[in-house]
Amino acid sequence: MAGGKETPRQKLIGLMYLVLLALLALQVSSAIMEKFKFLDDSLQHANGNADVGNTSLEKSIAKAVSDNGNKAADKAVLNQAVMVRKEAAEIKTYIDKLRNEIITSTGGLEDPEDQTSMYKGAKEETAIEILMVGGNKNGKGYALQKEINSFVDDLNKAMNGKKKFDYIAKNAKEDKRIPQKSEQKSKDFAELNFAQTPMVAAMATLSNLEAEVLKHEADALGYLSQEVGASELKFDNVFAMYRADSRVVAAGTKYTAELFMAASSSTLKPTIQVDGRTLTVDPDGRGKLEFTATGGAYDAEGNAKKSWTGKITIKNKGKDTTFTVKGEYVVAKPVIQIQSASVSALYKNCGNELNVQVPALGSTYQPSFRASGADIITGSKKGLVTVVPNSPNVKLSVFSAGNLIGDQDFKVRLIPRPEIVALAGGKPVDTKQGMNAPGPRSIQMQAKSDESFKTFLPNDARYRITEWNAILVRGKRPVRTKNFSSESGDFNDFNSQAQPGDRIVIEVKSVKRMNFRNVIEDVNVGTPIINVPLN
Repeated sequence: MAGGKETPRQKLIGLMYLVLLALLALQVSSAIMEKFKFLDDSLQHANGNADVGNTSLEKSIAKAVSDNGNKAADKAVLNQAVMVRKEAAEIKTYIDKLRNEIITSTGGLEDPEDQTSMYKGAKEETAIEILMVGGNKNGKGYALQKEINSFVDDLNKAMNGKKKFDYIAKNAKEDKRIPQKSEQKSKDFAELNFAQTPMVAAMATLSNLEAEVLKHEADALGYLSQEVGASELKFDNVFAMYRADSRVVAAGTKYTAELFMAASSSTLKPTIQVDGRTLTVDPDGRGKLEFTATGGAYDAEGNAKKSWTGKITIKNKGKDTTFTVKGEYVVAKPVIQIQSASVSALYKNCGNELNVQVPALGSTYQPSFRASGADIITGSKKGLVTVVPNSPNVKLSVFSAGNLIGDQDFKVRLIPRPEIVALAGGKPVDTKQGMNAPGPRSIQMQAKSDESFKTFLPNDARYRITEWNAILVRGKRPVRTKNFSSESGDFNDFNSQAQPGDRIVIEVKSVKRMNFRNVIEDVNVGTPIINVPLN
């Protein structure tokens, strides 16, 4: 009963209350008054049956306590049940006195000998409003609200936090049954239920409030009955289940499964734990286990055997009974696919762009990365990452939603030195055959990247010679020297002095590289020297 499901009686009472609200909205007539009286009588009859059921629940709790040897803990539960019954009886007595006062103040029954006869003042509204609302909102409806909600407070206190009950007598703004835009939403409890309300409708309203009190009482006693095992263990939810050896079967192999009937109880709310973690249990008594599988300790085939242990605890004849279940599963190592221009090795201090995907995870793939021996820059698209190595070896760890998927190791290459080339007239200078005197009018110096490196990482293969000098040499004696701070150099000064047999010696002083971040850094190329003979 503590599972949150309503009994057929409770559903009927709720339906009656909805009919009551609908009738209130209709024009008052004698026929409608009779329907209100019918609703009131039906609710009173249902309340009487509910009270009998609650009495039976209290007796079953007392019997269970006695059968279990009157243990201190069980007797404490019985005392709670007695307190619940006492509090409920007091509020029901209060409501009954208010009912009698309303009947008396409006003229009583048409036939005093027949308690089912119509009330004389069935249509009376003014007297009800004065009595229950009052001119300055000091009517008995406000005292009724306080008494009923105090009962709920006492009920929650008796439950010691084990179960929480909501207030019954609510103002309109707290009542979820009333639409937000309704003009009724501004009314308080007394105005909502008793203002401009015929006497017979007020009587039905009181019966409905009493029904809600009985419902709270029944829910509390039902919960307490489980504490001592007074509730009968009934499995009222029966369903079919199957258990397969594996959900994945290769073609040509056998599929094996067991089919069986399972059942749960809506009257019990078991406690379900898996590996120390408490699961949320639905009203049918079933808990859903969900977790993200973690890898590690894979065998040669890339599988890791895992298991979990669950414990389901219920109250059975006043005692905790625990059932243990163990589940086994296999975690397959996801295949990490890395796409890159050069995936076998990375280049040091360069932006090595990688596309890391794990197809087995599909749309659940939420990648993040960590690296040792490198800095990483996450890309704008899922799985894209730039790795910037700073050591000879790099380990890239791949995660999805915070869970480690696997690691990938990389060797790190040094950036190959660029080739220093001298161009004259757009063509490389032939350093063996030389040039005819007086030599070139200008020379352009270039640092050409290694072709393989440039193909893989074009944004890291941008070189420029920023400082070099040229010397016109005759024999062993320098004739003229010129320094340059750009790639192109003017040799007109050399032309006016150069003779056959001289040579031009070019010495490169500084080479710069612009990396993928557009940051310029020095390149160690040593001191390249190019000799150009003049014929």
